[in-house]
Amino acid sequence: MIDKFEDHCWQDIVSADILDLYKHYKRDLFIGQNVAVVAIDLYELSYQGGAKPVAEVTKEFPSSCGIHAWEAIPPTQKLFAAARALGLPFFYTTGETRDASKPVFVKSTNRQMPRNGAEVYNIKAELAPQKGDVVITKQRASAFFGTPLIAHLTQLNIDTIIICGESTSGCVRASTVDGYSYGFHMVMAEECCFDRSPLSHKVNLFDLHHKYADVMKTADIIAELASRKLAEAAQ
Repeated sequence: MIDKFEDHCWQDIVSADILDLYKHYKRDLFIGQNVAVVAIDLYELSYQGGAKPVAEVTKEFPSSCGIHAWEAIPPTQKLFAAARALGLPFFYTTGETRDASKPVFVKSTNRQMPRNGAEVYNIKAELAPQKGDVVITKQRASAFFGTPLIAHLTQLNIDTIIICGESTSGCVRASTVDGYSYGFHMVMAEECCFDRSPLSHKVNLFDLHHKYADVMKTADIIAELASRKLAEAAQ
């Protein structure tokens, strides 16, 4: 029987012998006292083509996460509602599109980056920022690299980041590792992270969970936030 620490989406791809290798990573999961939400790249580009299989939509929209992006919308909306009810600070990231910032000037690999219009980097309307939220543009995978995010979090005395968005294997992973490296407790909302490939999604969540973050079911995160709201109301 799978214990609570391993009760996540990777059960169907991680064998018992591999779980045994990682058993010493087991620990109690938690959410710290001073919490912020960081939403990674929830922009229109990821949803292009609609709620269809990725293999189908990427023929026309190579950057889309297809059905996986759309399936993550309802749990993310629920997470956001619980976090906003508690008054948690929100930070969104999106791609840099301003010509003066030369987002395609620095080239590190021969990866072919599609040229997209600025409109596809607007945050999905169903998950859009609200008044008081901070939207940060970035040119690299991590939300921290070359951005003021660390300054915002430090000024707010944040100790825990609840992270969600896409892609699990790319920008979410890079941001999670950097957040861990800066000393933040990283909590990944499992159902609110997504990728083009379910395999990449599951393997990266497994790896991050055992090394750099607490992967938690979104329902458990919401329950914890709701309990804090009730405690706050009772004071």
